[in-house]
Amino acid sequence: MSRPDVLIVGAGPTGLVTALWLVKQGISVRIIDKVRADASTSRALAIQARTLELYRQLDIAEDVVAKGHKIQATNVWSEGSHRGRIPIGDIGSGLTPYPFIHILSQDQHERLLEDRLNALGVQVERDRELVDFAENGSSIIAQLRKRVDGNGDEDTETSEATFIVGCDGAHSAVRRVSEIDYAGATYSHIFFVADIEGSGPAINGEAHVTFNQSEFMLLFPYDDNRRARISGAVDDQAAGKGVDITFEDVRSEMIRTLGLQIDKVNWFSTYRSHHRVAAAFRKGRAFLVGDAAHIHSPVGGQGMNTGIGDAINLAWKLAAVIKGQATLDLLESYEKERRAFATQLVNTTDSGFNLVISQGYFARILRTWVVPYVAPMLAKIDHARHKVFQRVSQIMINYRHSALSTGAVGSIHGGDRLPWVTVGDIDNFESLKSITWQVHVYGEPKEDLLTWCQSKNIPLHTFSWGEKYRAAGLQAEAAYLIRPDTYIAIAEPSGDSQVLQKYFEDIGLDL
Repeated sequence: MSRPDVLIVGAGPTGLVTALWLVKQGISVRIIDKVRADASTSRALAIQARTLELYRQLDIAEDVVAKGHKIQATNVWSEGSHRGRIPIGDIGSGLTPYPFIHILSQDQHERLLEDRLNALGVQVERDRELVDFAENGSSIIAQLRKRVDGNGDEDTETSEATFIVGCDGAHSAVRRVSEIDYAGATYSHIFFVADIEGSGPAINGEAHVTFNQSEFMLLFPYDDNRRARISGAVDDQAAGKGVDITFEDVRSEMIRTLGLQIDKVNWFSTYRSHHRVAAAFRKGRAFLVGDAAHIHSPVGGQGMNTGIGDAINLAWKLAAVIKGQATLDLLESYEKERRAFATQLVNTTDSGFNLVISQGYFARILRTWVVPYVAPMLAKIDHARHKVFQRVSQIMINYRHSALSTGAVGSIHGGDRLPWVTVGDIDNFESLKSITWQVHVYGEPKEDLLTWCQSKNIPLHTFSWGEKYRAAGLQAEAAYLIRPDTYIAIAEPSGDSQVLQKYFEDIGLDL
């Protein structure tokens, strides 16, 4: 086997996305997974708008949308009674091409990603486990273990790569070998998750959440009338059984609180939730991505999407270094940009999760009486709806404090996500499908900027100035230098090419 540029450990969504973005940039990869077969259960469900925007770079966003299910509303229940309905629909209309909450089971999601990777000539090597690795000058040398037959016999091999990326989950072997601390804690509650088929008022294609005095349940549909995922906390009586908890221990509560008629159980599992952040996301030529770097409660459906964001942030930087366009110093920005967000996310979801599971008097009153009535009212206010959507969808993520971000024009700063604007059939996100540095100018670009972009082979996209661009916070004739991961690197009001040239010199990037 030829020596790859990057060895990726773990073939879940974060590993597959890391591989896809690297291969699309001409980087050779090897991706392994210790699991013998690909996923067959739902696991992570929500694919947020920011992830779908970035999936445009692989031309898979529309496939993901077509295979999944759009949530039209969330229903709030308490003590067996329906208390309110919160319309969702296109809650983020005007903010993104994907203004909705989208559900796609992880097994289908992974299959789509892996099929696309296969089409690019890369196969996931299953039944291979990372045992150890060591850095050796300009590369890493990894020891891999593989089962070779049904009798449990094993074989070992050595694999060399320029970098190794750990996408191997909460029990990451890459993190273990790198001796990176994974501080945090485990929630005391036991939680369950089940894929079911059935009927009843809560099997109607909409989401349902029940807040009772002592527990909660959350139901997400896969289709309009039959299949759903339900999760929640196991009550104290069932939790006392420990590892012997079965679906029958929670069935009666589902029937009581949501009126479910359950005909078939396709999957059931129990688990304890954690909240942890790795002390470092990088050690030398080794990197941690997704659950290997951070893990938190499932509140808000953020975990998988955050890992995918990690992968795309890292992939363009690894590509630049491997191609000789940048030094290793560029890779320092990966941890600085992504760890700050991960830490904030862990703290936010931790607070929300504690409110959901708390047995305190105030929390119980809030869950059973305040939330069911106040939430539907707030959902009628456009500003409140948009604020919630912006946070959940991850379109508010920015890297303003990164060393790779500079400049400001009005409300838009270097490090921000570019505002999405359509004027007629002109979509300013269309050019972002390319994984490349590019410049946007809304209005007339300066002549020296045109010349500079041509000399650097950087695409320059111009848009005729109009009111919609102004309303989005953009400024006429300003230059917006956009990174390969579609975040703004420079927001420069003068549109002067010398500012862009100095930026590349300062960060040590030579295109």
